[in-house]
Amino acid sequence: MNKSIKYLFLIVVFGICTSIFAQGKLDQGIPKTLSIDGQTLSTNYKLILSNNKDKVVALKSLLKKADELVNDAIVYSVMDKKQTPPSGDKHDYMSTGPYWWPDPTKPDGLPYIKKDGLRNPTYYDISDSQEIDKVEDATLSLALAYYFTKEAKYANFTSKLLKVWFINPETRQNPHLNFAQGIPGLSSGRGTGLIETRDIYRILDAAILIQNSPNWSKEDHKSLKNWFSDYLTWMLESPIGQDEAKAKNNHGTFYSEQVIAMALFIDKPEIALKEIEIFKNRMESQMKSDGSQPLELARTKSWNYVNMNMYGYYLIAKLAENVNVSLWNHQISEGKNMKNALQFIIPYLKNEKVWEYEQIQKISYGETIKILKFASSKYNNSEYEEIAKKIDFKSYKSEINELTF
Repeated sequence: MNKSIKYLFLIVVFGICTSIFAQGKLDQGIPKTLSIDGQTLSTNYKLILSNNKDKVVALKSLLKKADELVNDAIVYSVMDKKQTPPSGDKHDYMSTGPYWWPDPTKPDGLPYIKKDGLRNPTYYDISDSQEIDKVEDATLSLALAYYFTKEAKYANFTSKLLKVWFINPETRQNPHLNFAQGIPGLSSGRGTGLIETRDIYRILDAAILIQNSPNWSKEDHKSLKNWFSDYLTWMLESPIGQDEAKAKNNHGTFYSEQVIAMALFIDKPEIALKEIEIFKNRMESQMKSDGSQPLELARTKSWNYVNMNMYGYYLIAKLAENVNVSLWNHQISEGKNMKNALQFIIPYLKNEKVWEYEQIQKISYGETIKILKFASSKYNNSEYEEIAKKIDFKSYKSEINELTF
């Protein structure tokens, strides 16, 4: 590092740490987050205070993103979409199946036909799925920025995003997905649509991190819990929710992940424990003894789905720790555990083998990095961390990865 760069770095470190010290929050305590390890957040906070270069750089990047979100002041709502769901109520979430296309042999194209892995661009014409993704991403980034700095502006905007999507009567989403991933000419909504809320666990942790901030009251937090209680009831009891619960592939995994996360958030550990037992059977049925996942390997984007499903495994294992259940080495029959699922792809990550399954788009490693970081910690094996660095260093060093692992 040359002198000028080193000088600029020290200024950044001094500015960030001075801001944190000024808040009088040397001891943040350990937050009771669900999918993010609270102890890790607390440790990283202390590393920032001690001027750890990597953590300070990551925080600087996070604050840049958070400041842009605050300054742009863009909020999202299901009311933003141009279309009206079959119910006639725009408060209802709505989307179409991404891999479904007009049938060229039919004058009106109906009913649509499936082309696995080929996303119909008209999927993006309905904004709900894209906007809830943005709410999930923005709220977590902002809430983490608040945790590390205690600057109210980050919590305030997190609160606004949550209230607009989930609480305010004029803009809130109704707590169901009756019209998610509909297929023109076949269905107005399907169980598979529940995959579109698989990342909603990030919203739960964001809400936990901004508790006791000025614009997120106990009543606000209770209102959010009520929304998720209603949504979880719909998942467990509705025909569409029950249909997704029967899914054999990654859809079943992420159904379990959502049930467990929401049950923990609304203080229903008994529901989480029951679903964890169901998930154990899912993992057993999805894997072969060599750790491979046949249902995911059969897809046209096999790498994506193998890693996506495996990330679901690891995320559920982290959530299960909240009820003192360890799944990291859980094994029902020979070779069938989440560590072996990772070992199946390791030779491909180390370039010892070439991926021989169908993959119609370029391989990416976003979820793989998170899996490897989980594995490095939980299995006390630094090799996983080294592999992660080599396959995608930029993703490995992203601010979220650096500050939450």
